Amino acid sequence: MTQTGQAPIFALATGAGRAAIAVLRLSGTGTGPILRALCGTLPEPRQASLRGLWRRAAGAEPVLLDRALVLWFPAPRSYTGEDSAELHLHAGPAVIAGVADALVALGARPAEPGEFTRRAFTNGRLDLIEAEGIADLIDAETEAQRRQALGQADGTLSRLYEGWADRLRTALAHQEALIDFPDEDLPPEVESALLAELAALRDAMRAHLDDAGRGEKLRRGLVFTIVGPPNVGKSSLLNALAERDAAIVSSIAGTTRDAIEIRVVLGDVPVTLIDTAGLRETEDEIEAEGVRRALFHVKQADCVIAVTDGTAPPSDLPPGALLVRNKIDLAEHARHQSPEGALAVSVRQGTGMDALRAALADRARALTASRAGPPLTRARHRAAIEESAGHLAHALDMDWPEMRGEELRLAMRALGRLTGRVDVEDLLDTVFGQFCIGK
Repeated sequence: MTQTGQAPIFALATGAGRAAIAVLRLSGTGTGPILRALCGTLPEPRQASLRGLWRRAAGAEPVLLDRALVLWFPAPRSYTGEDSAELHLHAGPAVIAGVADALVALGARPAEPGEFTRRAFTNGRLDLIEAEGIADLIDAETEAQRRQALGQADGTLSRLYEGWADRLRTALAHQEALIDFPDEDLPPEVESALLAELAALRDAMRAHLDDAGRGEKLRRGLVFTIVGPPNVGKSSLLNALAERDAAIVSSIAGTTRDAIEIRVVLGDVPVTLIDTAGLRETEDEIEAEGVRRALFHVKQADCVIAVTDGTAPPSDLPPGALLVRNKIDLAEHARHQSPEGALAVSVRQGTGMDALRAALADRARALTASRAGPPLTRARHRAAIEESAGHLAHALDMDWPEMRGEELRLAMRALGRLTGRVDVEDLLDTVFGQFCIGK
């Protein structure tokens, strides 16, 4: 696919803040002349070249802006598929501002969020799923997130969905043959093979959907909520897992009134730990609101950490809650019978904390571990595949060939929205708006 002839844009591809180097990207029709105006001559394609960058104005002496490494990427062999360039500048604010002003004077404009990647999509350099993978790769906090995002950016998920689309396209062609040639002596096994293939495709999609949201959970991170009666050490546990004083700790029951959230990494998975108000009946209006919020966070949690001091554990725990018995170092609590399956710890002394951290890491890995094949990573993907599988199920129930063919076309359209082959204009702003300016 050839470049679309769009005006040149530019943006920093490196983050803000004090640094030695700032990379400024430039892309679009006219990039070559702009680069030639700055450098005097174009560098060799895809070879770094040290050049002086000059601002040249009519009737004035040229002004040296910086000495920078310059890379020139003629279309279509660039990230966007357009003529593109990179300027590796010294990262001083005055240098960056001076070069930006020179680019504007030469006809370029600052890029909008995600505009480089949107142009790459428009020029056929990547599809929507690969673009989303790049966004996830930029945001990846852990090794597990990096691996998942890199696989998506490299096209593993796209290849799975394109394979389904190819199979569905073939099935639709066979269905059209049955519609167009009803009086011909088509072998009876044509329709039986078609129905078998539709059933196999539907089952493959349903199996892909039946993953407990593992890929989506890894992408966004998990939520672990700490609950229990007042004064059992919930806030102390939060601080110990965070390795900092994130929550106020006091011997006064009911100190925590609102939910406190901190971000940690457990089992190579980002986890938001939420400390909540102690669960008890109370006449205090503010504390009662804290209890209500605690119960809300229990319902939203991927894992509930129920803390007790050896007395009866919280009632109505959700399935899979992790029970932690704290204060085993204190004689009055050590005498209490340990609840079945509880991890015994002393947050104050650190006893049992390594085992607890290991158990939490195992739980995080289990909730996000992918099975065979690339995982679903977004609700948008899930909705499109559910829609496509639903149309296939309807097609299998149809006796009329024309109605079955229409269901197959709808299934194709739903799959096409995944990679951006059809019906994508309403998706583009949402997909690309999440990018930083220089990507």
